[in-house]
Amino acid sequence: MAFSLPATSRRHGRRHLMTEINMIPLIDVALVLVIIFMVITPFLLRSQIQVNIPKSLAASQAPETPLEITVTKSGHVFIGAREIKWPDLERELAVASKGKMLLIQADKNIALDKIVRIMDVARRLKISKLGIAATPTGS
Repeated sequence: MAFSLPATSRRHGRRHLMTEINMIPLIDVALVLVIIFMVITPFLLRSQIQVNIPKSLAASQAPETPLEITVTKSGHVFIGAREIKWPDLERELAVASKGKMLLIQADKNIALDKIVRIMDVARRLKISKLGIAATPTGS
């Protein structure tokens, strides 16, 4: 594939070795791999965040795509798949919220004060739509 022998030259009657490598297929494959990794990375990051969401009989789907804040059992907080520090919560949430609904996904064993802290920040930022994630239980 990389090297080929062309047919005999019409002028000189000799065979010439073609020593050029066609780089275009290599570049195409590399770009496809980069695109695949760019698409898969957010899913891989989100799958590494472990949260045990509480169950509810009245749980329902959100009508719009919310901005998700996740609080793990160890107390780490994430906006989407990006981990943030607690002191930076208000600044990061102000940038990310922009009129979106806010959905808090907190581990069921997390201290209530962390959830209240997020709700206080949301109130200061005038976020009117706020929800707490729950897993529906069987009837």
